[in-house]
Amino acid sequence: MTQDSRPLAVFDLDGTLADTAHRQRFLERKPRDWNAFFAAAPDDPPLERGVALALRSAEECEVVYLTGRPERCRKDTVAWLAAQGLPEGRMWMRRNDDRRPARRTKLEILRGIAESREVRMMVDDDELVCDEAERAGFTVVRARWASTSAALKDAQEREGRT
Repeated sequence: MTQDSRPLAVFDLDGTLADTAHRQRFLERKPRDWNAFFAAAPDDPPLERGVALALRSAEECEVVYLTGRPERCRKDTVAWLAAQGLPEGRMWMRRNDDRRPARRTKLEILRGIAESREVRMMVDDDELVCDEAERAGFTVVRARWASTSAALKDAQEREGRT
């Protein structure tokens, strides 16, 4: 089986592979400080359960990433993935000006991916994203191994920022 024919394992980043707890404080203030929130991402500790699942998945699947992080965070994100020993893989990121809810943007991208490749599973911590993906027929692993703040959940759904 060639690299390009293996099924895909699609991983979210924040709350799935990366622990955002140390930077959620930037979303709990008014107004929310998005620049500081994303600037602190390179310091995220890895979430061991998510990293272990990605590494196990790489044995049978091509690991790719689907994140609500804006495109401007690509360089830092690629460096962070490499520093954690995670597989290199294609990464889909939110356009810098895209403020749609994560459940809409991610499902749109996931459907596009599935047009040309088998998606074995999608791993995400956002319950609304997981619900939508399951309704669309995808196999979902709910990443429930990190704590997220109410401010982060609100930001994902109402402000379309992560």
